[in-house]
This record gives sequence, C-alpha cells and structure tokens, in this order.
Amino acid sequence: MRSKIMSSVGTRDTGPELVLRKRLHRLGFRYTTHAPGLPGKPDLVFPRLKKVVFVHGCFWHGHACRWGRLPKSRRGYWAPKIENNHTRDLRVVRKIRRLGWGAMIVWQCQLREPEAAVRRVVAFLERQRRKLRR
Repeated sequence: MRSKIMSSVGTRDTGPELVLRKRLHRLGFRYTTHAPGLPGKPDLVFPRLKKVVFVHGCFWHGHACRWGRLPKSRRGYWAPKIENNHTRDLRVVRKIRRLGWGAMIVWQCQLREPEAAVRRVVAFLERQRRKLRR
C-alpha cells in the first residue's frame, strides 16, 4: 500500500512549488521551470539573474523537521534512500555554483508560512538584480 502511495508522489508542480511560483510571479519575477540543461533540473530558474531555487520536500530530502522524519517501518530501506537523495542534492548545488549560478533551497515546511519564505527568496534574487543595475 505505501509503495503505491509513494509512487504516486509527483516530482514537478508540487503544491509547495506552486505556492512559491504563484507568489513570485505576482511580485513580477519571471522564471522557467525544470531547466533540463542545468544539473538537478532546478524547480525555478531565473536565467537573467543566473539564480536557481529548489523546492525540496522535507521527507524526500531529509530535512531536520517534523515532516522529515523517517517512517518507523522499513528503516533499512528508507534511511539509505533519503541519505542518497541528500548527498545528490549537495553534489547538484556544488555543480550549479561551479557553473557560476546562485542556488537556494526552500523547504516544504517553510512554505507553510509562505510570506517569510517568499521574502527570503526575493532577497536572494534582489541581490543579483542590484548588481545587474550597476
């Protein structure tokens, strides 16, 4: 049963991702999604600013919050799986930064209070906008 549920979880256009996208679009930010040419296919790509934002699910990416806890059953399966995801995430962010792009991670739990998360992302993007204006 759990396998069927977990296999139905999507990787694109998730609820938290849509919350962030809609709010940023409303603020005037334009982006592309899931750019295949960049490592990890970032959720939001701001090509002009050379910035990317990943929206990570707390469970799938091993966040240290209450939603990131491992299930009590089959820990031998879930622990290495989540650890591999976490290791891959670090590797992808390093690759993106080596290509000269800025990267930011927004966690699913942070989007439960979207205003604060959106302010952080806007600040991240505005730093680059100010540099480009000079």
